[in-house]
Amino acid sequence: MTTNNKITLLILLALICIGSGWTWADYQAALHKPALIDKTVYVEIEKGDSLNRIIDKLLAQKLTLRPFWFKVIAFQDSALRKLKTGEYELTSGLTLPEIIALFAQGKTKQHAITFPEGWSFKEILSDIEQNPNIKHTGVDFKTVMAKIKPDSTALMSPEGLFFPDTYFFEKHTSDVALLKRAYGKMQAVLQQEWQGKAEGLPFKTPYEALILASIVEKETGTAAERPIIAGVFIRRLQQNMLLQTDPTVIYGMGEHYQGDIKSQDLTTPTPYNTYVISGLPPTPIAMPGQAAIHAVLHPEQGDSLYFVSRGDGSHVFSATLKEHNAAVDEFQRNKK
Repeated sequence: MTTNNKITLLILLALICIGSGWTWADYQAALHKPALIDKTVYVEIEKGDSLNRIIDKLLAQKLTLRPFWFKVIAFQDSALRKLKTGEYELTSGLTLPEIIALFAQGKTKQHAITFPEGWSFKEILSDIEQNPNIKHTGVDFKTVMAKIKPDSTALMSPEGLFFPDTYFFEKHTSDVALLKRAYGKMQAVLQQEWQGKAEGLPFKTPYEALILASIVEKETGTAAERPIIAGVFIRRLQQNMLLQTDPTVIYGMGEHYQGDIKSQDLTTPTPYNTYVISGLPPTPIAMPGQAAIHAVLHPEQGDSLYFVSRGDGSHVFSATLKEHNAAVDEFQRNKK
């Protein structure tokens, strides 16, 4: 081999070594260097997205990555066929292997929606309809039960049948799927509470207990008062007295309620006017929480049959109409 050839070969070997070293260093950087620094981005993998399409979406979010190494790492981790659809939250400091692992494990971003205790179904539906992360299928008050529980009557009112709670869900979860979860949780809680109920209650079914629980929920937000108010209503039912509770009147008025109940409203018959009808209204009037359900199934013993608001969130309880009228004079009439 001539001297020139030896020099050429040495130069070639040196270049190969340099290239190999650079390639190895670049690969190590791809493995360990954060693809995101000081920011959080959201990337959605949709059905049918190719690996190149996913890489394009990552590059569009200004991630620091080389497409070649992304493919190599995905291949090495056997993740190419495992990448799952969904919306992903990519936080600062994540490396390519960690991002690929998120995609392969399906650890999608979880959105949240909260149904507060005491809300009506119309309020729930309005909140769902305004949430851009939920897939809307057009459920409404009249048809929702047919979609959620097809074996039930489509005429069943959905009022009160959904448990108030915070629910986490993936983007594009349908309104029906979300409501099914809330419905299932309410059924589970109601059955659990029904199993341990007190003796001698005037309920034939858990649904009747749910109706009264919704009234208790609307009457007070004070935890300590729920069993007391439940006891008042249960004694009134047992003594065949009218419930005479304003929240049912308001619910029965619907859109006619403008923030105040007039005397004629108390005498106008509706299925929910408990100043006119005997017993319970036909359906719940809101979503009761577990505490309200527990209260009506474990009411506080006593002799009170009346209560009136003090105006500070608490109530005065009375055993006789005379005592009640005196409390009304003190806390209501004399303040007007």
